Amino acid sequence: MLTIQAIKVEKERVIKGLVKRGWSDEQLKIVGKVIELDDARRRTQTELDQLLSEINSISKEIGSLFKSGKADEANALKRKVADIKATSGELETRQKDLKREIESQLLNIPNVPHESVPKGSSEDDNEVYQSWSGDLPQLDASAQPHWDLARKYNLIDFELGTKITGSGFPLYRGQGARLQRALIGFFLDEAAAAGYEEIIPPLLVNESTARATGQLPDKEGQMYYMEKDDLYLIPTAEVPVTNIYRDVIISENDFPIKLTGHTPCFRREAGSYGSDVKGLNRVHQFDKIEIVQIAHPDKSYEVLMEMIAHVEGLLKKLELPYRILRLCSGDLGFTSALTYDFEVYSAAQKKWLEVSSVSNFETFQSNRLKLRYKDGQGKKRLAHTLNGSALALARIVASLLENNQTPEGIKIPEVLTSYTRFDLIK
Repeated sequence: MLTIQAIKVEKERVIKGLVKRGWSDEQLKIVGKVIELDDARRRTQTELDQLLSEINSISKEIGSLFKSGKADEANALKRKVADIKATSGELETRQKDLKREIESQLLNIPNVPHESVPKGSSEDDNEVYQSWSGDLPQLDASAQPHWDLARKYNLIDFELGTKITGSGFPLYRGQGARLQRALIGFFLDEAAAAGYEEIIPPLLVNESTARATGQLPDKEGQMYYMEKDDLYLIPTAEVPVTNIYRDVIISENDFPIKLTGHTPCFRREAGSYGSDVKGLNRVHQFDKIEIVQIAHPDKSYEVLMEMIAHVEGLLKKLELPYRILRLCSGDLGFTSALTYDFEVYSAAQKKWLEVSSVSNFETFQSNRLKLRYKDGQGKKRLAHTLNGSALALARIVASLLENNQTPEGIKIPEVLTSYTRFDLIK
């Protein structure tokens, strides 16, 4: 969440950013309310400090009076202290209430977009940051979409997944399962080569963890919730992996911190229909390798470009046509300051499929996480957090199957054959 300091000191920038996101005048009133609440909190704290100082001073005087044999005067002052403590107790309660109200309001304010974020209201306004420079794959008339290929070669059983669980839970088998495992191994090995520490995190998280990275309250409806245990299934490894550093103070020498993790991801993904949800286009459970970095604020945008280059390198090695989009303000995630999406071309469907989002959250997550570092002067400051999909497997599989189909079978990219132990699905 935004810091109080940012809202008060950079109020104009915050309001400008929220307007860029499409906030109305009515919504913007929350900014003024937060400032009013914080001013009230500060006044209450000043009054409380004065009373506590007075209690301390009187307590010393009471001790002196008792030593001097002036018990009546001492007892009178003790009654006065009791009255002051009652007042200070009321102020402490008010102070806690104000803090809770401020945090409640802050949780509903999204991150301020980076100045490079294009203004727009929906995904149609996203900017093509880097377009595909080569020719897109051209398939003959007999080419099939991945869901038909999956059935033809017995790679993925969508119907059986529906029987076991429900729609959106595909079952991989045979060469389909091995291709999935090959991609996971390849992505993790590439992350390790790039200096990322591998993490195997829990797949269930508590409310504090989900709130710290911004999934709550913003994405509550998209997460699977286990009411009996008060736990959430993770929508991405970003959530547990980033929370490793919740309530942690690191040193400047620790930067950059690079973590990666493979997990299944669980999302309700409601609201789309037709071909958009067919096959692997939109599922409720999918595997993903996530990369997370914790960076010095002065270096975080360099780190963002490094992470983009890492994802781009994976797609090049898989020989998949891709393009990079810079998300507009209307499509930007609640917690993000700047996001780049990667899309791969699905030749049989003749459409682009999103396979990665790489984002810089600046201090938005770290403020919730209370993730800080000590600078050269020993002062505690908020770190910057970043994350990216490297990569989400479902749509990668879809694109690989469609783009590489031949009359003999489906060719496996050379970079994967040492993992799959086969070079053709047939």
